Amino acid sequence: MTFTYDNVYVKETSTIAGPYEKEGPLKKYFDKTIKDLYFNEKSFEKAEIKMVKESINILYKKAGLNKKEVDVLLGGDLLNQITATTYGAKNASKCFLGLYGACSTIVEAMIIGSVLIDSKKAKKVIATTSSHNTAAEKQFRNPTEYGAPKPDTATFTATGSASILLTDEESDIKVESSTIGQIIDLGQNDANNMGKVMAGAAIDTLKRHLKDLNRKPEYYDLIVTGDLGKYGKEIVKDYMKKEYDMDLSKNYDDCGTLLYDLKKQKECLAGGSGPVCSALVSFGYIYHEMRQKKLKKVLIIATGALFSPTMIYQKENIYSIANAISLEVV
Repeated sequence: MTFTYDNVYVKETSTIAGPYEKEGPLKKYFDKTIKDLYFNEKSFEKAEIKMVKESINILYKKAGLNKKEVDVLLGGDLLNQITATTYGAKNASKCFLGLYGACSTIVEAMIIGSVLIDSKKAKKVIATTSSHNTAAEKQFRNPTEYGAPKPDTATFTATGSASILLTDEESDIKVESSTIGQIIDLGQNDANNMGKVMAGAAIDTLKRHLKDLNRKPEYYDLIVTGDLGKYGKEIVKDYMKKEYDMDLSKNYDDCGTLLYDLKKQKECLAGGSGPVCSALVSFGYIYHEMRQKKLKKVLIIATGALFSPTMIYQKENIYSIANAISLEVV
């Protein structure tokens, strides 16, 4: 399902990134970075909650608004019961909608927010997300203290929080269109190869987005997927070329490979993942480049592995989804 919008604009963004992210190539595009994974808190989960609070507060300050002026806040994270968002966003707006789309959550939130604004049900909407490397590892795999080795195909959950303010007031960047993804099952069950798991969803959503709007990839200055990492990224490029004769070599990249310097940051393995991965790249680097008019049309395809350790133990496959949103300079 693809929508186009008439009156949805990006007012402002905010980003707060973790210690590994600040060592990467995009450090200068973040509003704030933290020096360690605890962020002066007693647990990793409380550190993530604090980052959500900071991200929202930074956004309000940059936009010159207060919580009474925002109609609804939408967001989610990786923790059970989207704990970081619900605790971090308490009292941050008049209304709240908690969402879960794994690493695709931020674009899901932006799509819902854009529909609310375009239908004139809301005027100002915040979309927010977060993830924390060690909190996510503890929940989905093994605590890092366990010291379990990982293969090169594994991705590295990003640490941070990012928010965006959407509005009906005209600005220099508009939300032009979006495509809602569908659940994809390619028979994958390797929790240490999420790029392979999610590549099919990215391909499906990209293909449908271009078909629905009668566009070719070159319509966009940049197409980015959420966090497929270096292996999933190559799957997308190869498949689109082989099956649809679409060459993505000139204008396609992946947020998971943009966030870190994979040659120097060996611990990041195949690249970044987590809901905040695509949000940090999009609301930091991409937003800056669009404000500078170096990029004028960008398609962000946030990918998510709908992954539950419980279902893996019960021998089920890992499903995936990808949601897309198109931003354009006015």
